[in-house]
Amino acid sequence: MYDKVLELLESKNFKAIREIFIDMNEVDAAAILQQLYDEGKVGNAQLPLLFRLLNKDAAADVFAYMDTDMQMVLINSFTDRELQEVIDDLYVDDTVDIIEEMPANVVARILKNADAETRRQINTILKYPKDSAGSIMTTEYVYLHKDYTVKEAIDRIRHVGMVKETVNYLYVTESRKLIGVLTLFDVLTADDDDLIGDIMETNVISVDTMEDKELVAKAFRKYDLLSLPVVDNEQRMVGIVTFDDAMDVMAEEATEDFSKMAAVAPSEDSYFKTSVFSHAKNRIAWLLILMLSATLTGAVVNHYQAAFAVVPVLVSFLSMLSGTGGNCGSQTSTMIIRGMSLGEIRMKDFFKVVFKEFRIALLVSVILAVVNAIRIILVYYGDTTVDCYKLAFTVSLAIMVTVVLSKLIAAMLPMGAKKLGLDPAIMAAPLITTIVDTCSTLIFFTIATIVFDI
Repeated sequence: MYDKVLELLESKNFKAIREIFIDMNEVDAAAILQQLYDEGKVGNAQLPLLFRLLNKDAAADVFAYMDTDMQMVLINSFTDRELQEVIDDLYVDDTVDIIEEMPANVVARILKNADAETRRQINTILKYPKDSAGSIMTTEYVYLHKDYTVKEAIDRIRHVGMVKETVNYLYVTESRKLIGVLTLFDVLTADDDDLIGDIMETNVISVDTMEDKELVAKAFRKYDLLSLPVVDNEQRMVGIVTFDDAMDVMAEEATEDFSKMAAVAPSEDSYFKTSVFSHAKNRIAWLLILMLSATLTGAVVNHYQAAFAVVPVLVSFLSMLSGTGGNCGSQTSTMIIRGMSLGEIRMKDFFKVVFKEFRIALLVSVILAVVNAIRIILVYYGDTTVDCYKLAFTVSLAIMVTVVLSKLIAAMLPMGAKKLGLDPAIMAAPLITTIVDTCSTLIFFTIATIVFDI
């Protein structure tokens, strides 16, 4: 479809482009506009023209799916009337997301063209910390009273539902306090004369406004929710978090964890929108730390130069040994960090995790050691410059100790970081590999000096 729109754009057939946009999903329309803009096929002057080809009812949704740069271009091109129409059609939480990325002059213009109630709702959300449930909630939800009949409830849903973000869950409040919840299905399948108070669920899952948004996202996964009520410290309902916002949080947190696990400082911008200088700045700190810490391995190697002189072949096994240890550590740290992220592993499970990884390490290390010993004997059998049996024993024992140590380190460091209030993701592959490199080298040469009596 992108190629078709591009062809029509080059021939200036805007009528045909409009017909395509009318039948297109808002997400897909935003994606096509984004690609045209990113590839330079559409400039700042043409973008507003294409946006005005969109169906008026869909324009606000398409606008919400665009990136900040495109939204800025459009806002600067809008008349006050056009801006007001877009804001009126946007859900409040989407408006807040846009405002948080805009400069002060653009924010002032948005607020100026929003009605008083929208401004109040925006300011309510903006006052909460960036990583809290309050910052990602919307104040547009349907609430009912417990003494409503089902017929009255349906009439209210019809009256206000069109301007609310979701009607899948209906919340029952009394003096603004959350006392119950029911689904639209519950209402539609009940008798008209039934009271809401009789059919509502009183065991309501909710979160505090100051709850960390990552924990809110986990609640969606745990309880299979479509929306989650947000209450203040007096249990008064102030908003809801919807599933789409929870998904955004999950994606954001996953990206942040992947960045940290790769020893890169997290960035809020996409790969191509982040400058070369910013990429370098985000990576250099950890690279310097890892490089300087790797000098410990060099110091160990220098200390055992005498062993090289006596048994030169030992050097050829260093990379294999450190690589095996690093790979084992990476496997374990990835599984532990994932388990902690999903809530499968908690701090009280520390010794249980360590013991489990110890048993895994024993099993894995024995297999690796046996295979390696056979390989060394086959390769070096008959070589008069080295005792193949001693070499096989040395390398295999070093592998066993290294694998066990690397897995224990990889299991304990992320949990230790969590205990200290740090992000477990920073204790991932690069850092663990560097630590294991030093330890495996020290272990290898210590065993070698004993076995070969150096």
